[in-house]
Amino acid sequence: MARYSYHASHEQFTPSQLVTLSRMAERYRFDGVFCSDHLQPWAPAQGQSGHAWVWLGAALQATNHISFGTVTVPGGWRYHPVTLAQSVATLCDLFPGRLPWIALGSGEALNEVPMGGEWPSKETRDQRLIEGSAMVRRLLQGDTVISEGPISARRARIWVRPPQVPTLFGAAMTEATARQAGAWADGLLTLGRDLDKLRRIIDAFREGGGSGKPVHVKLDTCQGPSIEAARQEAHGQWRFACLPPHLHHELGFPMAFEAASASVQPQDMDGHVLLWSDPRALVEHTWSCLRLGVEWVSFHHVGSNQALFIQTLGSDVVPALRLRERRPNAL
Repeated sequence: MARYSYHASHEQFTPSQLVTLSRMAERYRFDGVFCSDHLQPWAPAQGQSGHAWVWLGAALQATNHISFGTVTVPGGWRYHPVTLAQSVATLCDLFPGRLPWIALGSGEALNEVPMGGEWPSKETRDQRLIEGSAMVRRLLQGDTVISEGPISARRARIWVRPPQVPTLFGAAMTEATARQAGAWADGLLTLGRDLDKLRRIIDAFREGGGSGKPVHVKLDTCQGPSIEAARQEAHGQWRFACLPPHLHHELGFPMAFEAASASVQPQDMDGHVLLWSDPRALVEHTWSCLRLGVEWVSFHHVGSNQALFIQTLGSDVVPALRLRERRPNAL
């Protein structure tokens, strides 16, 4: 059976609001909560950016059984792999089984450049991702790590061991990155709006060594009383999704994203955010993702009415998907 998560967007809501929404997602029987890990929002209008690891501890304490996950960077400036592994192990000890996975990516200038230093090339970032991910894995397994490479470590060890090492997903927005992740990651995290692109990325991941490994997609959606209303709200909050992938990684400040997306029109949102007013449209698109081999879907409502979104998914969308999995001809 597939699993379904609510996406807690730290760029758009305060940490306290997201704790409340996570508790609501648990009441509506979501399987998990997936949160972003940002230092800054995409644009000043979004206006938030809580610390993901502090928040995860609070959210896990405030809920009873729902699982959590996040996407983070093991080779950047904010987190050394040792610090990251210690954070993961601590949460796993406090809340056994409830942090079953984290995703690891090569980073975005938006979250790393403010810490100082030059923003490296994509090739260098990929090398740091592979090295940092290997260090995190070894530390969580109990190894002592010595490294003289770009990410140095001197007899590094974490003394709190997780009861079970979380699955380490590789985050990828392109086929090339997905193919590379197939060799080192336990699974793939990617985006689920464009089904043709999703198919190509999954194929690349399998070809790179990811055969048999799980696939997790984040699906950006916007619910509205009409498709046009959803389109306008998505444009106001998430037009940055229309920028090329390389800009997502290279623009260093929210004002830069605002300027770069100034020419994006509301109709441009259709290819990047799933717009819907009828829950059946979301059911059908998600089912198409599952047929491509996706095992975990994280639903992100880019609009403001998160409570209605959780209620609609918990009452209409997720139950319909679970019914279809049990009885494929039921819908």
